[in-house]
Amino acid sequence: MAEPLTLYLVKRLELAIRARMDEALRPKGLTTLQFTALTALRRRRGLSSAQLARRSFVTPQTMNEMVRWLEERGHIERTRDPANRRVLLIGLTPAGEALLDDCDPLVESIEQDLLTAIPAVQHPLFRQSLEFGYTALSNHTTDP
Repeated sequence: MAEPLTLYLVKRLELAIRARMDEALRPKGLTTLQFTALTALRRRRGLSSAQLARRSFVTPQTMNEMVRWLEERGHIERTRDPANRRVLLIGLTPAGEALLDDCDPLVESIEQDLLTAIPAVQHPLFRQSLEFGYTALSNHTTDP
């Protein structure tokens, strides 16, 4: 019997991570996708909805719904871009920052569970391999 494709193993890991994160974040009122968007805003404030969608791995349509939901709950705020008044820039509110601070230990625990299964000496190589794989596929185009 052939071994599963590496792509299958990566997807299986992603689904396991997503399930664990959704379970851990649910009591905080967040999904994994919402948490991902908020952490993207923590790393870089003042993103447009389209930029946030790209950094959060969702479609612009999904992000528009998510932005409305997060804004209604006071986790984010939108302000006009001084350089282009038609663009709304998204940033975390103090409540959004506090929510992320509450969620960080939950997500760090999941990462620790993952890394505990890998010998510590291999952690840098594991991370590097994931980065190499991402770079290889994100730069790939189907154009001839």
